[in-house]
Amino acid sequence: MDVIKTDRLTLRNFRQGDAIDLLAYLHQPRVSCFFSLKLEDLGAAEAEVETRGRSDEQIAVCLRSTGNLIGDVFCILEHPDTYAVGWNFNADFGGAGFASEAARALFEYLFSVKHARRLYAYVEEDNIASQRLCERLGMRREGLFKEFISFKKDNEGVPIFENTMQYAILQKEWVAHNDYPDKLDTARRRGALASEAFG
Repeated sequence: MDVIKTDRLTLRNFRQGDAIDLLAYLHQPRVSCFFSLKLEDLGAAEAEVETRGRSDEQIAVCLRSTGNLIGDVFCILEHPDTYAVGWNFNADFGGAGFASEAARALFEYLFSVKHARRLYAYVEEDNIASQRLCERLGMRREGLFKEFISFKKDNEGVPIFENTMQYAILQKEWVAHNDYPDKLDTARRRGALASEAFG
């Protein structure tokens, strides 16, 4: 994928050297939806980095100041023009707006460069931080799926099912949410953003 730069962050493909930082936040995942990604040791992290590096779906989010990996975002294409999106960040870097900054850059890239029509995200009902981020991004809550998915089991091995919310945003809603001038030609805007922000 194209390298995306914001004021404080670089979004890029995973590469060698990311394993230690990835292990730092996937050794003990905070949110249940990432339990299946738990990494036991550095060897597992290195294998995961190699797998992620072969795909444009998993995107590393790094500090521009140090180059260190602090989290990741993902975008999975559902043909022809819809993407499932999400994010996961190291808790040590929480509260500084990095997730919001990275997600905004990803959304702009998908809408302006990849010509996405619709983006959506699944968020567990108890994940208030991600719900608030979706809302700050201008996403609509489209529904609540009761006992939609299970990420863990109880002490007797019975799956614990969680309620999941779906948020979404259309390209035209993103444009309106970000106050693009009505007279700005879409093709011109896409071309300018592609060359200036993502070149």
